[in-house]
Amino acid sequence: MDVFLSWLFSSEEQELYILDCMAYFMYFMAAFTFVSLLFQNVPYGRYASSKYGFPVNVKFAWFIQELPSLLLPLCLVFWTSSSKTSLLPNQLLIGMFLCHYVQRTLIYPFLIRGGKATPFASFALAFAFCVYNGYMQVRYLSHYAEYPADWVTHPRFITGSALWLIGWLMNIHSDHILRSLRKPGETGYKIPRGGMFEFVSGANFLGEITEWAGFALAGRSAHSAAFSVFTTAVLANRAVAHHKWYLAKFEDYPKSRKALIPFVF
Repeated sequence: MDVFLSWLFSSEEQELYILDCMAYFMYFMAAFTFVSLLFQNVPYGRYASSKYGFPVNVKFAWFIQELPSLLLPLCLVFWTSSSKTSLLPNQLLIGMFLCHYVQRTLIYPFLIRGGKATPFASFALAFAFCVYNGYMQVRYLSHYAEYPADWVTHPRFITGSALWLIGWLMNIHSDHILRSLRKPGETGYKIPRGGMFEFVSGANFLGEITEWAGFALAGRSAHSAAFSVFTTAVLANRAVAHHKWYLAKFEDYPKSRKALIPFVF
């Protein structure tokens, strides 16, 4: 893979410049996506529409679209001269990223019960994003990111890592609650209860936003921060859309439950 990267980039300085540009472009994508989603929900799940392409089996779509965020980082770590992977802060941050995508790629898709097919356009965009982000995050962490020798004991790293773990567990637990609403073979929607769903409609989204905010805090880079901002732009919109949808569909939906932030919003 080093041969391929040396063909793409004339020097390490050029590759780092491209990685930085990718991060700044992701900030732009986050702003553009946030504005566009004020007028149109992301077309998958309950908002899926045939006008966005032919339907793709939901389990297949989730597995394939998330796969680049697992395989590409593994290739970058094991099949390139990744000069920073011997350093503990870099190892831990790469581990956080891979831990999420092992679960999201190899476990989550095969636990889905009765999910709606994903329109091809949504599937293709998600796949492209995972290629883009998987390369940007792990190439930077494995080859360029530099941290102080005592970074893993710094309050910022400890706080960020704790937030990452809390968000990761919240996300997995919330997904479990949502799956448990349907018995095998069932379709349709029910009111989620338990865990953080007692406080917000988008508990799974809050978990993932918290997870990547912690990753950004611990990672201390434009690249990790861009991913966190983009995630928040997409999932905050989805949490609000779900909240409105629940209120319209269920007369007995808890009125005290907020969309995304407990007791606030």
